[in-house]
Amino acid sequence: MSKLLLVEDDISLITGLTFALQKQGYILEVARTQKEAEQAWNMGSYDLLILDVSLPDGTGFDFCKKVRQTSKVPILFLTASDEEMDIIMGLDMGGDDYMTKPFKLGVLLSRIHALLRRAKDFGGVATEITSNGIHLQLLQGQAFKNGQLLDLTAAEYKLLCFFMQNPNVVLTKEQILEKLWDCDGNYIDNSTLTVYMRRLRMKIEDDPGEPQMLLTVRRMGYKWNVLD
Repeated sequence: MSKLLLVEDDISLITGLTFALQKQGYILEVARTQKEAEQAWNMGSYDLLILDVSLPDGTGFDFCKKVRQTSKVPILFLTASDEEMDIIMGLDMGGDDYMTKPFKLGVLLSRIHALLRRAKDFGGVATEITSNGIHLQLLQGQAFKNGQLLDLTAAEYKLLCFFMQNPNVVLTKEQILEKLWDCDGNYIDNSTLTVYMRRLRMKIEDDPGEPQMLLTVRRMGYKWNVLD
């Protein structure tokens, strides 16, 4: 039975989500401020976090930063803004998904289920992958380049895993979005994915301007090019 932490200060939303999530069999704890969220995080263990962006004493982004210092637990943001920069900021900080208020309960439940399933898939692979001087430790959720730990966001790490698990295979943008975010691409568009690809190349390529490992295949998608 999965244990969730909801960080939200809207009483009516808390009441509705508590009823719905518990009905689905989830164990739910609630924090209404960033301080309460940090206390709960320090004392408990959770399978997924649902974070409101705007909190009385801070932001969900701030709490996400703290969590990502020690954990890759799935994080879903709830936000009143659908601005692209806010979306990119949340995902770059380590968020795995986001929903804009107001949202449909059924969609939220589907996203939660998908994030939990994907976390189980990633965490349950007792394998290490090495290619082009990049080494993945899948159980630990870490990536190294020539022995040096790479500072990757959660989204960047999942992108890298997906490519390295499919060497020399052209992956379409639709396949990448479906695998990583379990969506049809409506809320993360191609330009957003392009931003992620550029930032990942900055961290893994010797010359990001002339990538050798993470290649763009014109009119098709991207592929992991095995050099060694």
